[in-house]
Amino acid sequence: MKGRKTTKFVTWAAVVFFIGTLFPYAYGAVDGGLKQLRTFVNVLEYIKENYVEPTSTDTLVTGAIRGMVGELDDFSQYLEPKDYDTLKDDTRGDFGGLGIRLSKVEGFVTVMSPMPGTPAFEAGVMPGDRILRVDGQDVTSMDLDAAVELMRGPAGSKVKIVMSRKNEKTGKYEELPEYTFKREKIVPEVVYYRMLPDHIGYIYLVDFSGHSTEEMKKALEDLTKKGMKGLVLDLRFNPGGLLTGAADVAKLFMGDNQMIVYTQGRKPEFYQEFKTGKTAPYPDIPLVVLINQASASASEIVSGALQDNDRAVVVGQRSFGKASVQQVLPLSDGAGLRLTIARYYTPKGRMIQRDYRDKSKANEGGIFPDVEVKMKPEDEVKIFMQYNNIVYTPGKSEPEAHFTEKDPVLDKAVEILKEGPEKIIAKKADTAKAQQEQAEQEAGSETPQQKSAANEK
Repeated sequence: MKGRKTTKFVTWAAVVFFIGTLFPYAYGAVDGGLKQLRTFVNVLEYIKENYVEPTSTDTLVTGAIRGMVGELDDFSQYLEPKDYDTLKDDTRGDFGGLGIRLSKVEGFVTVMSPMPGTPAFEAGVMPGDRILRVDGQDVTSMDLDAAVELMRGPAGSKVKIVMSRKNEKTGKYEELPEYTFKREKIVPEVVYYRMLPDHIGYIYLVDFSGHSTEEMKKALEDLTKKGMKGLVLDLRFNPGGLLTGAADVAKLFMGDNQMIVYTQGRKPEFYQEFKTGKTAPYPDIPLVVLINQASASASEIVSGALQDNDRAVVVGQRSFGKASVQQVLPLSDGAGLRLTIARYYTPKGRMIQRDYRDKSKANEGGIFPDVEVKMKPEDEVKIFMQYNNIVYTPGKSEPEAHFTEKDPVLDKAVEILKEGPEKIIAKKADTAKAQQEQAEQEAGSETPQQKSAANEK
């Protein structure tokens, strides 16, 4: 009996210590959640005494923390000491990868896009594929960082991965044969550009990495010298990257201290604005931006900023919806907590982050195109592979450009540029004005009873 009391005391101490360590303000909420804490302690104690195998209090409390944080969203994460050390370690130059951009979607580690010229791309890995097992280890319920860590390793080493792919006819995911990859140091090109007929420039931006802006500038300078009269900026299958890269790309086309994006959380200090400078190098070039369901993060910041400021027409399909801010807090035991503290919003206040867990919010988040062009996923993948085949890895010969697949999204963009994107932008403004006037009329046509009730409130 004495042993049980001691165990219960230790458990309570662990719980209170955990609450105090993670959240300094949580003590004020202990009274309100006392019943839940008692239930937690009772369950923990029962497991310790009756589970088929001996289990330590540390293991159970750590599991509880991980489960609690995991309930919040796909990006908040409890980091065990070794994972936290990895996060802090910036010297990973000797490690190789597969060239897969990943995200957590509906609880699964999901491929956003394989990088051109990498092992994953050459093996035929497709956007939307789900990672199931890495070297025989199940990653379906694993944190994204933990799964990525399993895939990393010394350049030249091998790793076996099992994935599943969605069958477009049945809508179900089917397991694929096991892949064996040889890790490589991944340094892909990030910008491909060419001149289309009628002096329309085309830039395909693979991601927003450290040198994306410089490569964009070079492409724009070359296209301008060749007489560019309009531009298509292709952000399809672009999973994002650095916020600074997104802001710098937007600044190429927007000036006058315009809003690019802002962050907002529960606390005032989490509010932050990102604006353009006074001038932009290309403020007047007619511009169309292409997006699809795999355009995420920085891609959505750029397309949303250009769209809200009436600087570009956005064409394609609704974007992925990934734009939240995480803060990493060190914990006393060497672990860490990565917590979502804010979300990104477009200049007009649209939340970019999409809640895939709550089906009632299906119409919230992501960037909606001004002109929607729907495509079958299999056709879109063919176009993706076509463009990515011409983006090469430094050190390898640059392949010739062969365009055989029809691209209705690009065709629509060219059509808009020929007709004048300002027509669509003007139409958007007229529609927004009409909607505002209608809302004002509806508000002004309240019955006397409604107005009286509103005044009483």
